[in-house]
Order: sequence, then structure tokens, then C-alpha cells
Amino acid sequence: MAIRAFDPHKPPDEGLIDDCVHCGFCLPTCPTYVLWGEEMDSPRGRIALMKRGLQEGSEMSPTLVQHFDRCLGCMACVTACPSGVQYDRLIEATRPQVERNHRRSSSERIFRSFVFATFMRPGVLRVLAPLLWLGAKSGITRSAETAGLLKRTPRLAMLNRLAPGVPPAAALRRLPEVTPARGRRRATVGLLQGCVQRVFFGDVNHATIRVLAAEGFEVLAPRRPRCCGALALHAGEEERMLSLAKATIEAFEGCEQVAGNAAGCGSAMRDYAHLLADDPAWAQRAAEFSDKVRDVCELLAEHEPIAERGELPLKVAYHDACHLAHAQGVRAQPRALLSGIPSLELVEPPEWEICCGSAGVYNLMQPEAARALGERKARNLLTTGAQAIAAGNPGCALQIGAHLQDLGRGMPIYHPMQLLDMSIAKGRR
Repeated sequence: MAIRAFDPHKPPDEGLIDDCVHCGFCLPTCPTYVLWGEEMDSPRGRIALMKRGLQEGSEMSPTLVQHFDRCLGCMACVTACPSGVQYDRLIEATRPQVERNHRRSSSERIFRSFVFATFMRPGVLRVLAPLLWLGAKSGITRSAETAGLLKRTPRLAMLNRLAPGVPPAAALRRLPEVTPARGRRRATVGLLQGCVQRVFFGDVNHATIRVLAAEGFEVLAPRRPRCCGALALHAGEEERMLSLAKATIEAFEGCEQVAGNAAGCGSAMRDYAHLLADDPAWAQRAAEFSDKVRDVCELLAEHEPIAERGELPLKVAYHDACHLAHAQGVRAQPRALLSGIPSLELVEPPEWEICCGSAGVYNLMQPEAARALGERKARNLLTTGAQAIAAGNPGCALQIGAHLQDLGRGMPIYHPMQLLDMSIAKGRR
């Protein structure tokens, strides 16, 4: 058998690779190319490496792996490409190849195992939440960084900086599994609770349910699945991801539509149809499920509003989460919903298409690049003169919040559903 970097199980498709004409339109939108100006850290450079990986005699070398690992998977290049190159499909096929055919160092394997065992398990996060809150409240976490105790371990330093200080009561608060619609029921909508979302951003989930109910939707929010598999998908953990995808499909099959309020989760769920397309037992179920998935802003924008909006005098900068704007193509809908709030002024930051550096767990795996991108994004948001930021993804909120604090310019970061919830509450008075 010929030796190649990629094994025969779902390698990057050569036909999709050949769609790239190397025009360079993707370069100014690629975060890593913008940072370093290195061809192999651009989409077209990585596509060239994929083509090489399919050739006989190629190997999954550390250099090859490094360039693939540095990709954030933000999909800005997909939005920018005039030739319609499906880089999302290509990098999605490449990551599992890396995990199967490259032996990572012991420390790397241990850290990755820790991340997946922690962040994809709400039960574990609920145990950790009080400890993180206590550390933040007491100043221990900040002191550890100030004293330089984490200098030699940049990944732990980044984890320390991003850890949210959520009060224990908020982290332990549960969502009702069924919330009836207010007034006439429009439809029954399933809401994915998420893993990180339900523990550290439970207030976003509660606000989402209140808004949906106010707009005439009955909401089903099952406690399982614990995770949709998005983090595993972004990291090339194929088996783990597919198992969670199947559990998610089963949990929501009775719903007319499924709403996501975390960009990465919504993107992953919409991708189930592709990921399970060659599984005879699941292909049809996955396709039907993915067709029902909507970002909550997209879902609400498809219907005339019912609930009255009250005034919310606030200047808000809207941040485009990559897996919402690029992967799902949802940009206009959140803006339309926010613009419909009386007295709210919506402003746009420069370089909207450049990733903030969160990208699933990228900021933990590649902390140096993530730090540079996070600061760049924070500065761009600050130029708007906004009083608050709206962001539709928990990872983005943590990343941007940490870098605003570093710049000494902390400000509130809201999910669009929280702003809409505040406006509807005022409209009832």
C-alpha cells in the first residue's frame, strides 16, 4: 500500500481542493495570514498542503500538523472566496486525519484530554464553577497571573484569564424542560442547552426562553444531550463528535424547529447532515434534523414580532461570531432584531470578518495567536465608542471580555437575546 499523510477514511476531497485557483481573495480575511503573512498559514497555502498530503510519499510531519493546527476554522475565507471553494469541508476532513495519523506529545495529549473531559461535560463544569467564582472573588486567580506563576504554561495562563466568575447559584440554576408559549402557540421549538452555555451563560438560555415564549413559541429544552459535539468537531475528534451528534438528533426529533443560541453549536448541528451522510442508519434523520436548525435570531427574524418592545437607550457594537456570520451566513437577522429595539443605537466595528481568536478551544490550544487576535478585536470594538457589545457566542464573549479587561476598558457583553429580553420586559410595563 502506498504511504501517504492521509489515510483512506474520508480524506480531503481532491475535487474540492482543485476548485482553488489561488487567487488570493482569502488572504486579507484569514486571521493567521493577517498576523504572520506566511503563505502556509493562509487558506490557499493549507489547501496546497492538503493536496500534498494526498500524494504518495507524503507524511504527516510536525510542520504539516503545525500549519493545520494554526487554522482557526473561522470560515472567513469561505465568505470571501469568489470561486466557491469549500474550505470548511476541506479543513473538517483534515482535522480527524491529523488526530489519527500524528502522534502528539504526552503533554499535548494530556491537555487535550483535560479540555474535552471538562468543557464538554456540564456536570463537571457545575462542580468547577463555584471554585472558579471563589478564585476570582478572592483575587487568587489574578494574583497567580500577576506573580508570574503561569508564565511557563501559556495554556494554563490563558485558561486562568478566560475562566468566568459565575456565582454558584447561577451556575446551578436549571432550565424548565417545557415552557409554554404566551398566547397563541406558533410552533414548538427545541432549544439546545449546550455544555459551557448552560453553566456559565445560563442567563442567556433563560433570556432566550423568555423571548421565544413571548413571541408565541412553546420551548422544549431537554437536559440531554449534554453537548452537541461542536468542540470535538473543531478539534478533529470524529468518533466523539458523531456520538454526540446522534444523541442530539434523538433528543429533538419531535420538534418542529431547533434553535441554537451559541454560534458554534448551531453551525455544528447544521453540519450533521454532511457528517452522517454516509451512515445508512442516520443519513436521513440527520438531514431532516439539520433542515430544522436555526440560529435563534434567524428563527425570530422569520416571524412578525408579537411582543411589544420598550425603549433601551444604549449604544451597542455588534460582534459577528465567525460560526454565525461565515459558517451559517447569519448577519442581517441579529442586526434587524437589535435595530427594532427603540432607542438602541447599533454601531459596526472595523474588520468584522476577522476572528476574535476564540474559535472553540483554539485560544487554549494556540494561546499566542489567540491573544494577538483577541487584543486586535477588542481595540476594533472600542473604536466604535459603544457602551456595550452584542455577541452571539459564549466563547467570543469570554475572549473579548478578557482582552477588554487587559486594556482597562471592560464593558458589558450581551447576547442579542438578553437585549431583546430587556426590551420586551420594558414593553410590558
